[in-house]
Amino acid sequence: MGFEQLAELRDRLRAEKQQVPTESTEQRKREPALHTKPREQDPAVAAIWRLQKHFPLAFSVNPAPKVPLKEGILKDAEQHLKLLGISSEQLKLGIATWCRGSRYWASMVENAPRLDLNGQAVGSVTAAQALHAKQQAKRQRGQARRNESKPKERIPAAETTAKKIAD
Repeated sequence: MGFEQLAELRDRLRAEKQQVPTESTEQRKREPALHTKPREQDPAVAAIWRLQKHFPLAFSVNPAPKVPLKEGILKDAEQHLKLLGISSEQLKLGIATWCRGSRYWASMVENAPRLDLNGQAVGSVTAAQALHAKQQAKRQRGQARRNESKPKERIPAAETTAKKIAD
């Protein structure tokens, strides 16, 4: 497609846009968008959000640092499934996701207190657990570097432009 054709297409699209009546901002706020599909949320994210809401001392909101959780926190949290409004599987997924990341592993230093759901210290991180967390963080950084160094599939510019125009 040549530049002349692209310019013609641009002008035609602009003319069509001007013909479509625009709704006022107030009208859009008052009326729910029926044509949009509800956004599906990741079950782990939903579980973490509910844990943060009900147990903010154990599940801190970013940028606050994460804290080491009590060993067996899953069993404690399972007693609150009705309060949380999530399934047991969703809870497992949420806690596993929470405990798998650089912010959590950074909190796992030797002798750091482990907290229960109410934020009370009920133990501490052992040297072996701190070493394991350090190894996990290192492994994750290495994996991230490998993913960055992989060549990405390239789509020639002409194909990209043609796809945008076709859509």
